[in-house]
Amino acid sequence: MNPSTAAGPHAAAALRASLAAATPLLWCNPARAVTPPPVQAAGEHSISLADVEAAQARFARFAPLLSALFPELAGTHGVIESPLVAVPSMQTALGLPHSQGRLWVKADHSLPVAGSIKARGGIHEVLEFAENLALRHGLVGPGRNEPEHYLALREPAARALFGRYQVAVGSTGNLGLSIGVMASALGFRAAVHMSSDAKAWKKARLRNRGVEVVEHAGDYEDAVAAGRRQAQQDEFTYFVDDERSLSLLLGYSAAALHLRQQLAAHAIRVDAEHPLFVYLPCGVGGAPAGITFGMRQLFGPHVHCVFAEPVQSPCFLVQMMAGAGNPSVYDFGLSNSTQADGLAVPRASELAAGVMRPLLSGVFTVADDTLFEHLALAWRTQGLRIEPSAAAGFSGPRMLCESPAGRDYLARHQLEAMMPQATHLVWTTGGLFVPPAEYQGFLDKAAALAA
Repeated sequence: MNPSTAAGPHAAAALRASLAAATPLLWCNPARAVTPPPVQAAGEHSISLADVEAAQARFARFAPLLSALFPELAGTHGVIESPLVAVPSMQTALGLPHSQGRLWVKADHSLPVAGSIKARGGIHEVLEFAENLALRHGLVGPGRNEPEHYLALREPAARALFGRYQVAVGSTGNLGLSIGVMASALGFRAAVHMSSDAKAWKKARLRNRGVEVVEHAGDYEDAVAAGRRQAQQDEFTYFVDDERSLSLLLGYSAAALHLRQQLAAHAIRVDAEHPLFVYLPCGVGGAPAGITFGMRQLFGPHVHCVFAEPVQSPCFLVQMMAGAGNPSVYDFGLSNSTQADGLAVPRASELAAGVMRPLLSGVFTVADDTLFEHLALAWRTQGLRIEPSAAAGFSGPRMLCESPAGRDYLARHQLEAMMPQATHLVWTTGGLFVPPAEYQGFLDKAAALAA
């Protein structure tokens, strides 16, 4: 469990050595602010709680239309949300004592429509693009901007308008599913540029929805760059840029508002005596950064968000450690090869990193074998059916409570005495649509590792 973040060249050298050796480690952010300054989003205007609320309001305006387009949303009246689940058996199996708090799961692996956390940001950006087009062409607007008026966007006039445009994205899989499914449901032409590590079943699911899948031999970064170049050559192609999109980030941030309601419903307090620790799997960084931004707006210094990355793909960690520039995991001799396909990203979003600089508590890394161990444990103890990427957060509580870096963080923030009342929240990110044979393969791999 590894190097502390204590100041000094020896600690920094040890941290870099562990990083290059692909050894699990925890880095804690020395720039985290108790009261952060206004957040600048890479040259955009300062963003605040008002932007989070605006994203939630957009989802609300579209809710009747979403309910009409997706039968699985009828029971929630068009709300795309996941449950908050207590996991006491998982906590016991992980070896996290109750003297260190209580473990919960925010079950985004079960999000309807897209089947992953990417439903939040991806669907939000497609809705924002559709809304802006509809406003420009008078399909919605003054006097016609209530949620029931948005049902007009499934009528022939709207579909004819949307059909003139293509919505494109570069993805390892889950973001592509959310963009492709939402765009095609509204009548847009949809294209997903996918990297070589994307799963075959995700490609097949997209094609079955009528989405064009463009395969690239390189990694995630190559797929995004190729999609971006192609979009620049066509004025009727809208490119959802996972590395640079504020709309994506704010779509994810709206999750914090619903989570606040869920915490209250379970009588979970978040304050100085009841800290909340949130563990978020991280790829390029937009999803966990958006959620962290929303959480810090609501709970201030009392929420501590920590990102989880594979030991071979810790792009956000190397970005945060560098402080400037945009380094790649390849610069550290790492392979960017991981079974957590949604997290196989060599270079972090500079937008997300800039937003996170004063907000994030830390980043930890996890080995692929541990992902499969915890995937199987989640199924065996709690019946949670997740994919490898979604298991990344489960190492977080013990890493924070037991590693030198984690203990130092708790001491510096005067949290040690509060840990019995703490809440640990692991955010699971995908798994709903994993085919049965593929999922059984995950369990078989976990069994083989345990043998």
